[in-house]
Order: sequence, then C-alpha cells, then structure tokens
Amino acid sequence: MKNSQNTACCTPDTDATANTNVDCCSPNAENQNKISNNKYAKSNPNYLQSMFGATDLTPLWLADMDFKVAEPITAEIQRLANRSNYAYEFNSGEVFSAIANWNKRRNGLDLNPKSFVQVPGVLTGIALLIRELTKESDNILIQTPVYHQFFKVISSAKRNIIDTPLKIVDGRYEMDWEDLTNKLVSNDVKLMILCNPHNPVGRVWTKEEIQRLSDLANEHNVTIISDEIHSDVVFAPARFNSIASVTDNRHIAVLGSPAKTFGMQSISQGYLYIADQAMYEQIKATVGSMYLDHGNVISNYATLAAYNRSEDWLNNLIDYLQDTIKWIEKFLRTELPQVKMYTPEGTYQTWLDFSGLGLTKDQLNDVVVKKAKLALTPGDWFGAGHEHFMRMNLASPKKQVQDAFIKLSKAVNESL
Repeated sequence: MKNSQNTACCTPDTDATANTNVDCCSPNAENQNKISNNKYAKSNPNYLQSMFGATDLTPLWLADMDFKVAEPITAEIQRLANRSNYAYEFNSGEVFSAIANWNKRRNGLDLNPKSFVQVPGVLTGIALLIRELTKESDNILIQTPVYHQFFKVISSAKRNIIDTPLKIVDGRYEMDWEDLTNKLVSNDVKLMILCNPHNPVGRVWTKEEIQRLSDLANEHNVTIISDEIHSDVVFAPARFNSIASVTDNRHIAVLGSPAKTFGMQSISQGYLYIADQAMYEQIKATVGSMYLDHGNVISNYATLAAYNRSEDWLNNLIDYLQDTIKWIEKFLRTELPQVKMYTPEGTYQTWLDFSGLGLTKDQLNDVVVKKAKLALTPGDWFGAGHEHFMRMNLASPKKQVQDAFIKLSKAVNESL
C-alpha cells in the first residue's frame, strides 16, 4: 500500500516485527508478548490452543485485517469520544444514503435508501431472515465449500441443509447448474443462501451467473439471501454484481457492512436491502418489534466516515492485496508447485489445495501447524470432502505472508 495518512501501518516489504505500532500488525512468535493486553481473536492463545494445539503460530486463519483502519474512521470515533456525551442519536437514514451512493459510485448499482433495514450484524440478519421466511424443517440450500457459519445459522434454526457443491472447471470454481436445479426441485427448497464474492474460493459471480440463478430461483419459488459482505474487495478484471441488480427482484441482498471492507469487525452493523415492498414491510416490522434497528452511534458515524471519506484507503488496500497475490502465484509456481492456489477474484482470502502433496489429513496438519507454525483455516470447516484444503487470510503485511509461504515450503520439503 502507498504511504499516506490513510494507509495501513505495515507497508510493502516492511517487517511487521520492526513496526513501532505493533498493535496494527499481526503478532508472531517474536512480538506476541508485546500485545498480550489485546484480546484479538485471531491471536488469542486460548483459541489457538483449542483449535490448533499450539500457540506459537502465525495466525492467518480468521477473516480480518492486520492493518490500521483508514484515518477518517479513527478520527470520527475520537471525535465522538471527546464529546463525552452519548445521548440518544439516530441517523440511520444518512447511513443508508451513504451506502446507496457508495454502491452507485463503485458498482453502478441503483439502490433506494428507503429499502434498507438495519440489523446488529450480517449473521444476525441472515438468522432473522431464515426464521421469518421459512418454518422449521424447511430446506435451505447452500453451495459448498462455503463460509462455515452458514451451517450453524441454518441448523440452529432447525432447518435442513441442502448442499449443492461447486465444481471445478478448467481450474476455476463454477456453479453446478444441473445439480443445483435438481436439488431445488427434488428437495422443495424454500430459501438459498448465496455467497458473493464467495468465501472461501474467491469467486465473484458474473452478471450472467447472477441473472441465471435469479431466474432459476424465481421459477421454483425460492428466495435468495445473498451475503455480499466482501463485495468491496474485488480484483480487476472481475466486477461485482449484486443480487439487487437483477430484474424481477424478489430476493434479498445482505449488503453486509463496512466490517470486512474497512477492518471494522468489532464495531460494525449489518444492512439488508429488500427491493420487494411487501417483504420489506414484513422484515422491517419484525426487526422493529425486537428493537434490533436502534443501532449504535459510534458504528453509524464510523460507517459514514468509511463510505464517505475512506475510498482512497480502500483503493490502496486492493492494490496492495493484488501485489501480494501476484507474489504468491509466482512463489507457488517456482518453489512449491505441489500446492495449488485458486486465485481470488474477490475477498482477501485464498483457497489452497494441498492434495498434490499426497498426505493424509493428520500428516498435512503436522506439516502446516507443527513444522511451518501456521494457523490456517481447516478446509473441512467449509464442507465435507475438503480435508486437503485450507484457507489463508491475506490481509496482513506482505512480509508476513511471504514468510509464511517460505516456512511452508521448507516444511513441505523436509517432510517429503
């Protein structure tokens, strides 16, 4: 990322351990003790021990950033703190307009600010929609491998999970239209959760794919909930296409929040976009009856600062991530060809295929965790049959990502 007041603290080729502001960089074995007072989930020793059996790991498993947020966001939060007064203050309408303007500017998407519903978070919104639009024992479809919380949010609502696996065609994940159609029909599916951009495989679905999916869902009376929380992190030449852009729209775009885009996971809210007026009124009434739309003034003003004054920061971030991805592609090609990366079109995750190593699941864990000292997200979190895959978070200093792959290459070579 370029050096500016809106950039991240860890610039290209800068060692995270040498940065004086270690709070903004992911901890490793050398500086873990320096930030022991912080409780970041990704580096929490209790989490690492319970999930990976070790604590001296480079944590690249959780989908958050190791960079400082854009300066306007911090300045706005500091302004609110300096007021020393936290009286009632509501401005959701202003936030909705900012999100609509952002999507018009970045994605050419025309959104009505009066069609948004504010919820505490994205998963909260999806959980509420499942309960509002389906009944117990109804079937809900997902496309695996997919964000692991989808499994929980469906099963905890006592709905059934119907899985239509994505398929790999010429080294790229695609929807399996034949299987998808068969599953919709034979299982009387009521609801489908779409992930766009897709976590973990990094696909950004094309306009044609989104329209075809919408047409198919309409034909079989299925409502699509589209989780679009990663929609702002898209790499050229890919273009983001929201479910809200299709014609004859009865589907719901979970336009997410600034959480993933601007590194605001712990202070962000969620936003649903519901174009269908009857459905909007239904969901709005339920959300209001539970007082889930009161919001948080710090989150609201931070969101405004993000969407209105932090676009340059995001553009720098995307350039930085693309540079990191290009380095990984070259490194794997020349130093570790047994490991395949599905180059992300969007998100700051990368989906790694270790099946070329010919190792068992336990042997792979031994190489990655015990020898390379890396904490990556296990592939089987995202669906059965992905035991030889892992997801890596790339929103870290480039030097740290490089060191991770160098350690991985060394561990693989020593094990084979």
